[in-house]
Amino acid sequence: MEYIVNLMWDNEADVWIATSEDIPGLVLESGSYDALLERVRFAIPELLELNSPQASPVALTFLSKRQERIVL
Repeated sequence: MEYIVNLMWDNEADVWIATSEDIPGLVLESGSYDALLERVRFAIPELLELNSPQASPVALTFLSKRQERIVL
C-alpha cells in the first residue's frame, strides 16, 4: 500500500508540518526537515497499527512544499 505524506513549511511558526489524508492522526511538526522525516517514519507504523491492524509492507511518498516571499 502506498501512502502520501505532505510536508509543508509554516513561515509564521518557523516549522515543517507533516500531514496525510491517507493516515488518520498524522500531524507532526519540527524545525528541521530531516528531523521531521525521522519523526514521521517512527510514527506511521504506530498510527497504521491503530487505524488498521493489517501487517503489510507500505510505501511512503513524501511531497514537500516551501514558499517564501522576498523583497526586490
